[in-house]
Amino acid sequence: MQRYFIPSDNWQDHHVTIKGQDAHHLMRVLRSDVGDQVICNDSEGRAAICEINAFANKEVHLKIIEWLEEENELPIHVTIAQGLPKGDKIDFVLQKGTELGAQAFIPFSSQRSVVKWDDKKGKKKHERFSKIVKEASEQSHRNRIPKVHLPMNLTKLIEMGQSFDIKIYAYEEEAKVEKFHSFSTIVRKLKKGQSLLILIGPEGGFAEEEVAMLNKNGFTSVRLGPRILRTETAALYALASISYQFEELGCS
Repeated sequence: MQRYFIPSDNWQDHHVTIKGQDAHHLMRVLRSDVGDQVICNDSEGRAAICEINAFANKEVHLKIIEWLEEENELPIHVTIAQGLPKGDKIDFVLQKGTELGAQAFIPFSSQRSVVKWDDKKGKKKHERFSKIVKEASEQSHRNRIPKVHLPMNLTKLIEMGQSFDIKIYAYEEEAKVEKFHSFSTIVRKLKKGQSLLILIGPEGGFAEEEVAMLNKNGFTSVRLGPRILRTETAALYALASISYQFEELGCS
């Protein structure tokens, strides 16, 4: 069943109004009829089965049939800070990271980032990123849409990191030395409801000065398995590991 995320203003008592691109999608792409049902999510993460009542003024009007008892969110609040990669790799991270349960994404620039965005380009990219995570949230039946922050530099990211319960960064040198922290050690220590910030460097990884700055500010370096992962793979490895630990094994 198709799912849509509906702003708070579009909920009135037992009725929901779908507008804009979502209404266009229902009417012109899916060619829905009166009586068809969809799932609507509100801003609090609740979901309801809704039935189409009418089409009017490029809007779709629905009535609430049944509230659903569901919780499809990852029990660990994971934020992925992704070093700006080349090409459309970040689109892949956003889409698949949303499917795997990330709560938020922070694109950031670092010394070895090949990609450089000014504020204007960053804001334009942000609009596209927001659309990607919304569509991925609908496809994967998330209860909430992950937040995508505006691109920032590493200094600003480190400041933000102080509000997280646990903050780590993937460092390729750790994969070469088994005695250093493995990601599995971090995962086993996590508790449901905790917030975790994971930093993934760009293609060239983190510079030595950046590693020193992260260590100084309470970030822990980890190895994501024994192999060197591409930047667009690393976040997905981490999210899948957390999902398996807490959603399949049922650890608390």
